[in-house]
Amino acid sequence: MATALLEEQSIESLIKATAHLVKLPQTKMWLDYDAEVDVLYLHFEEKPTSTHSEMREDGITLDYRGKDLVGLTVLEASHR
Repeated sequence: MATALLEEQSIESLIKATAHLVKLPQTKMWLDYDAEVDVLYLHFEEKPTSTHSEMREDGITLDYRGKDLVGLTVLEASHR
């Protein structure tokens, strides 16, 4: 019973996030979440390599290869 409730909550959260994700220019994305440190990694390539990163004031790091955005890292992801 508790598992079904958790699944329902997860599905609802995913549906809410979907409306935002489909607005991104990239059509393929890979997500990794590290619960121990509460960090979400969003990649626009399966195995991204970056040449430089830009840390924003809001705790989000943008990873670039040249001028192309290849991913981002969201600190304190569960609190956003």
